[in-house]
Amino acid sequence: MLTLVEKILFALAVLAAVGFGWRTWRQALENVLQGQGELDFDLARRRLAHALKEWVTLRRVFRMRPGVALLHGFVAWAFMVYLLVNVGDVLEGYIPDFRFLGTGVIGGLYRLVADVLSVAALVGMAALLLRRFVFKSPVLFVREDVLLHEKARASGIQKDSLIVGVFILLHVGARFVGQSFRIAREGPDPWQPFANGLAALWQGLSPTAVVVGEHLGFWLALGLILLFIPYFPRSKHFHLVAAFFNFLFQPERPSYGALDALDFEDESIEQFGASTLKDLSKKQLLDAYACIMCMRCQQMCPAYSTGKVLSPAALEINKRYLFNDVLLGAKSREDVFNLPLVEAVIPPEALWACTACGACVEVCPVGNEPMRDILDIRRAQVLMESDFPEQWQTAYRGMETVGNPWNIAPEDRLKWTQGLDVPVPTVDENPDYEVLWWVGCAPATEPRAQRAARAFAKILHQAGVNFAVLGTRERCTGDAARRSGNEYLFYELALTNVETLNDVGADRKRIVTMCPHCLHTLKNEYPAFGGQYEVVHHTQFIQELIQQGKLRLSPETREAITYHDPCFLGRYNRVFDEPRFVVKQLGNLNEMALHGTKSFCCGAGGAQIWKEEAEGTDRINHTRFRQAQATGAKTLAVACPFCMIMLDDARRDLKAEDMQVRDIAELVADGLA
Repeated sequence: MLTLVEKILFALAVLAAVGFGWRTWRQALENVLQGQGELDFDLARRRLAHALKEWVTLRRVFRMRPGVALLHGFVAWAFMVYLLVNVGDVLEGYIPDFRFLGTGVIGGLYRLVADVLSVAALVGMAALLLRRFVFKSPVLFVREDVLLHEKARASGIQKDSLIVGVFILLHVGARFVGQSFRIAREGPDPWQPFANGLAALWQGLSPTAVVVGEHLGFWLALGLILLFIPYFPRSKHFHLVAAFFNFLFQPERPSYGALDALDFEDESIEQFGASTLKDLSKKQLLDAYACIMCMRCQQMCPAYSTGKVLSPAALEINKRYLFNDVLLGAKSREDVFNLPLVEAVIPPEALWACTACGACVEVCPVGNEPMRDILDIRRAQVLMESDFPEQWQTAYRGMETVGNPWNIAPEDRLKWTQGLDVPVPTVDENPDYEVLWWVGCAPATEPRAQRAARAFAKILHQAGVNFAVLGTRERCTGDAARRSGNEYLFYELALTNVETLNDVGADRKRIVTMCPHCLHTLKNEYPAFGGQYEVVHHTQFIQELIQQGKLRLSPETREAITYHDPCFLGRYNRVFDEPRFVVKQLGNLNEMALHGTKSFCCGAGGAQIWKEEAEGTDRINHTRFRQAQATGAKTLAVACPFCMIMLDDARRDLKAEDMQVRDIAELVADGLA
């Protein structure tokens, strides 16, 4: 199709694009390679099929905003197909009478897909631009009180979105129009219905005009690609490439909330946690390039939703714009990568506001993990700078000296059993136990949570379970220490607990716990310290007992009950169905608008329960309690002692006397036949 002169000019243009683009693409790669650790290529080979599936299906994009997700899908799927289309168009331009993939069915299907997706991409991109620039959807913007890189704040994201949006419209539009001119020249193509329709408009043009139109379509479509190559790594739409590699190098963990252990025995290590960009892992740096800037993580963040200055999206955007400072030559790589993360990407008040709920990780379409950045930065602040909220000092001291953040003496660990009409044997009293009940600090020491523990003891007795507890030998698992950044305190608690558990044979038995934080830590994080345990949550255990016929329930009424999914039980450990099974045996389940993977945090996680909540427009626990009230249920069922404390506090604060907050174990104990 192309003349000899056009072929020479296009080849020169390709060389120029590669020459200019090489610098920015190379610098983007070098930015990622500044991170700690190595990219695991053996893992990448094993994950290749999974990464392709995630990248092609856009499955994660559809977790929220389904209408917008479909529009985004039109554009993304067209991008994927156009990787092939552009190659085919160049070959057809250079080789006379060549038809890419042939003139048969395969070639026809290829042209059909390209035709349909071209129109879909034009519609999708136009709608997305209207959403951003005309309707100005508020979910696409970051509040003024949140730290955001000055260039991003000064309409940088807007300008970038406009540039890329117009590029896509012109690139896809020019190619689509060019195909219509080709059809006008060659005759109708039944495999390209939309281009056929447009070709009808050119029937009155001269053959020369049709050929000129076809050539203009080629040059505008492919020329824009060449112009865009150097700009692409600086654009947020680089996520279309980076997202695939993000999926490819995603570490395999038992839970995305499981943190990597620090090696305190290695005296050569001088840095713990992340103080600067170069302290983050390569995967964490890649996250910034994969970020879509769709703000889904921000929308789901309980801290941001209640007016705090924390935005997980802003954290990734700030990293990305610092990278762009390097690509644009505004700052040296050394200067950028030595900037303190606190203030450069996240302010102190935002750093300590995170509840570690995992909502940002759960909802991210490209597998980013801003929560992990925050927890690594906390580690550096605590371990390297000894800088953390003063209110955590009391909890730290309690965990360090008496083994629990409530500062209750170990000898008082079993006081909650006093007055119970059923025995609660310790492992010393019942060494042949079949199930070890890890009671947890809150059920053992906090008055409201103790009532739930007493109820669960009755359930175990009623079902004839051969169980035992550690009693005075039980210590805090260290979850609050780890998620607040005090990794060394967690390390000491983990080693002590693993030694105790292995000593009493828990590695050969089952462990049941009422606390999702204990569940997660024992099950997913203690293996790094030599503790391999089968751990179940008490709602899972209760479901088993009901299904085995060991528990019979006869609730007096089928009242409406709503259920709050604890973050560490649901998102972290995917336990959704078992608590609901139990609730449905007791009443009619009224789901909250935000439930399951989209559950809204109670506000206790990330050690927030041990300090005053960060300043905002509302309290997280109040917001969640109002969501429960909106269901019309009179009972709010919980499955976590921290959730119980936070939501019961909210009930009292809001003077909601018509709703009760109760652990599922309490409801079951009341309903025993």
